[in-house]
Amino acid sequence: MKKIGSLIIAALFASVVLTPGTAFAKKDNLKVNTENSKVEWLGKKVTGEHSGTIKVNTGSLVLNDDKIVEGSFVVDMKSIVCTDLKDEGYKTKLEGHLKSDDFFGVEKFPESKFVITTATKMDDGNYKVKGNITIKGITEEVELMVSLHKHDATVHVSGKITIDRTKFNVRYGSGSFFDNLGDKTIYDDFELNLDLYLE
Repeated sequence: MKKIGSLIIAALFASVVLTPGTAFAKKDNLKVNTENSKVEWLGKKVTGEHSGTIKVNTGSLVLNDDKIVEGSFVVDMKSIVCTDLKDEGYKTKLEGHLKSDDFFGVEKFPESKFVITTATKMDDGNYKVKGNITIKGITEEVELMVSLHKHDATVHVSGKITIDRTKFNVRYGSGSFFDNLGDKTIYDDFELNLDLYLE
C-alpha cells in the first residue's frame, strides 16, 4: 500500500514538473544582442527638439513561464549620437556638448544602468516594470510599461521611460534652476525608447 502511494505521489510530481505553463517551467536566461539593440533618446526645448541613439553594452533577462524574473541593461554613454541633424558641424558640436560635464559627463560616467526590481504581467505581452536607473552615479526608481514578444529564439522588448534629468544632476538650460533663459530653455524631461533584442 505504501509503495502504491509513493508511486502516485511520484507520478503527480512528475506531471507538475513536466507540464508546460507551470511555475516549474524551464527558465530562459537571455542575453542582449548588442548589434541589433539600441536605446533611442528624445530631448525637447522651447524652440524644438533633438533625437538620437545610444548603444547597449550588455544586458540580460531571466524569464520563467513568460514572467520576468530579473533583468539589467548597461548602455555606453560615450556612444551618444544625434540623428536628426544634417549639418555635420552642428551635429558634432551637439554630441560633444551632450557628452560634456554640462550634461552626462561621459569621461567620468561612461555607463548608465537599469536594473529591474519588479515586473507584473498584464495582457498581450505587456508588463508593468519597476526598476532602478543609474545616470552620472545617481540612482532613482522609475516605472514603465514594456512590451515583450517572442520570435522563435529571439525575444524583443520595447518600452518608453520618461526621466527628469535634473534628478541626475543634469541641469544645463533647466528653467527649474536658472532664470531668464527664454527660448534657450531645455525641458527637464527626456524620453528613452527601448528597442532590445535578446537571445
